[in-house]
Amino acid sequence: MRIASVEVHRCALPLVRPFRTSFGTEYTKDVLILELTTEDGVVGWGECVAAPDPLYSHEFNDAALLVWRDFLIPRVMGRELTAEDVPSLIGAVRGHPMARGALELAILDAQLRATGESLATYLGSSRTEIPCGVSVGIPDDDSLDTLMAEVAGYIADGYKRVKLKIQPGWDLVPTRLVHETWPDMPLQVDANQAYSRNDIEHLVKLDEFGLLLVEQPIHEEDYLGHKLLAERMITPVCLDESVLSVDNAESLIDYGACEIVNIKAGRVGGYLSAKAIHDMALARGVPVWCGGMVETGLGRAANVALASLPGFVLPGDTSASDRFYTQDITTPFVMNDGLMTVPTGPGLGVAPIPDILAELTVSRVHVA
Repeated sequence: MRIASVEVHRCALPLVRPFRTSFGTEYTKDVLILELTTEDGVVGWGECVAAPDPLYSHEFNDAALLVWRDFLIPRVMGRELTAEDVPSLIGAVRGHPMARGALELAILDAQLRATGESLATYLGSSRTEIPCGVSVGIPDDDSLDTLMAEVAGYIADGYKRVKLKIQPGWDLVPTRLVHETWPDMPLQVDANQAYSRNDIEHLVKLDEFGLLLVEQPIHEEDYLGHKLLAERMITPVCLDESVLSVDNAESLIDYGACEIVNIKAGRVGGYLSAKAIHDMALARGVPVWCGGMVETGLGRAANVALASLPGFVLPGDTSASDRFYTQDITTPFVMNDGLMTVPTGPGLGVAPIPDILAELTVSRVHVA
């Protein structure tokens, strides 16, 4: 396969409600969509999970555009390649896993569309549907009533697991209230690095709620802090932002800094790396689950395929399209009794609807 051209669509998708975490509030999804065309006329799609600003991660959209144009895409143009060649071809470029992952996904999508194989089958899927969890942000008005109404709606929709975003000052009270109101609903919390080692004794108080896990409570580089917390807590410690590669993930497990791994393909450089982390964790009996980055239908399709692998034993953030968008760029993903069907079509199994993509695109850049 040879790449003929690469276009980037910068899209703006209004969210159905603000999504607030410890590092900021998102009102509109500003997302970069890669459209890659091969010399044989096959089109592959990739989605970059970076944000407009470097708050969740050091990566951001304008940087992704630059690194694609000047460093990554020139390394894959003009040569015969497969998706499996991409990590070594772009390996000399340090960092930028979200940009790398989006390019790899577009190439992989084109390759699989050409061969007629689905991404789920390619990765090693073991099921035809997956359970859906939902991530609940901190209410924009800091209201417990607002939180409870939102959670009640998601439970009525059929979600199999609830994740609450927490931060200092918004942790024990909302978690207790949700747990006591729905004691049988699997519940977990996510701090997005909002705490420090000094907060360990406070975080241990979360143990009373029987949580599935506490996700990334301390800064991503503080491995010792997470180890100390894991030694004190009954609740399993799960790492997210700290996990960058299969070697790094295995080291964190061996060190005792985490007992569960959240695999986000964009954060670890793509779905080939994500599968490697899954395979390592499965071999070691370590639970994994698929995190979300407020993806459009393209990234959601890829995540659902990933989450259908056998090691994903906990519900992920693979919510329905209408959790975030009134209008997705693809045919909407829907749930049935809390389950979502794994796409079986070639590649991602979905593609942007042309009229909707054009409507939501605010700029378009010819990169190669």
